[in-house]
Amino acid sequence: MVPKNIPSSVESKSIHEVDSHVGSRVRLRRRILGISQTKLGDALGLTFQQVQKYENGSNRISASRLFEISQILSVDPDFFFQGLPALELSRSDPDKPIDPDDRGITQSDPEIYRSGETLAFVRAYYLIQDKVVRSRVFNLVKSLGQEDKAD
Repeated sequence: MVPKNIPSSVESKSIHEVDSHVGSRVRLRRRILGISQTKLGDALGLTFQQVQKYENGSNRISASRLFEISQILSVDPDFFFQGLPALELSRSDPDKPIDPDDRGITQSDPEIYRSGETLAFVRAYYLIQDKVVRSRVFNLVKSLGQEDKAD
């Protein structure tokens, strides 16, 4: 029996939605870069099993560790929170509709970020060395997506 002064979050080992999301973003970025769990673990001084636990959300990633991961994976720490569904408790006005464009690169179907096609597209995009050309490709794809949205 759990004493009454222990928070209910300690009672069960359920995975928090934020931990799961952050972990899935770590996995996404690692896979985009073609880095194995072992290689990431080595860079962090961890086993690949610990990286697995981070990625599936069963172990929380501390702020300092998340910053370290962001450095290794060459992204800003906010990358790991992009597309995070708004939690009811964190919203100042729960009746206000959420604009997907205000939350970064999101879609209603999170599986789109795990597909082979998406990973191949992102890898090909980052192979474009010229930053101006890469920016133009980005703007083209973004405008095409906006046209599809308008239809």
